[in-house]
Amino acid sequence: MARFLLIHGSCHGAWCWRATAEALARLGHAARAIDLPAHGSDPTPAAVATLQGYADAILAATDDPCFHDGPAVLVAHSAGGYPATLAAALAPGRIGQVIYLCAYVPVPGRSMIDLRRAGPRQPLAGVVRADSGGVTYSADPAGARRTFYHDCPEGAVADALPRLCPEPIAPQATPLPAGTETPPQPRHYILCKDDHTIPPEYQAEMARPFGPAVSRLPCGHSPFLTAPARLARMLSDIAGTAPLPSAPGLR
Repeated sequence: MARFLLIHGSCHGAWCWRATAEALARLGHAARAIDLPAHGSDPTPAAVATLQGYADAILAATDDPCFHDGPAVLVAHSAGGYPATLAAALAPGRIGQVIYLCAYVPVPGRSMIDLRRAGPRQPLAGVVRADSGGVTYSADPAGARRTFYHDCPEGAVADALPRLCPEPIAPQATPLPAGTETPPQPRHYILCKDDHTIPPEYQAEMARPFGPAVSRLPCGHSPFLTAPARLARMLSDIAGTAPLPSAPGLR
């Protein structure tokens, strides 16, 4: 049995993982999704959200009893790649593996926003807009439907769109501290071949350092809504191949 900790990306929350967490449970795994600060039901004001605060929230979640008998397998979607990487680097005993789901992979000295701007194409141009104070950005519903959810079932899209929240800008404009960009745990990348948010060719470039630890899904940017059962099976298979540390001495 693996123990999955599911980390959402921009404008989302724990809600987006519901079907995937249920599918993982049916496969015999434990799975928990969290709201990062200023997302979902978390009350943190967006103006005080930080990248370190996101990592702290991830590490706090590993205090859940389901992780007491073994390390967490972090699954980080999209922008979640940055805080998940930082959390894994800061507490290697608590995290056994990091799986990047069509996610940004940190590089030294560059923020997530830097990486997005460096992409070969800019699918989110005109889709996300900063507020007048520059504290958050929000996704236009029509644009989100086109980029985040183009291949998702209509019912899932109708449920997701009203749940999208403003995304704090400061955490995404913050590079990781030097030396934390590559955590010591095994890493795996899941590339989404029909992604309309992060170009698949850019995902392939970011995943190149992972060598053979790359899997592919024939779907868009939100496989947790498009194909949750298939995603769960892939996560189960990936977690089964990682040399996870044993429970004693985790903390």
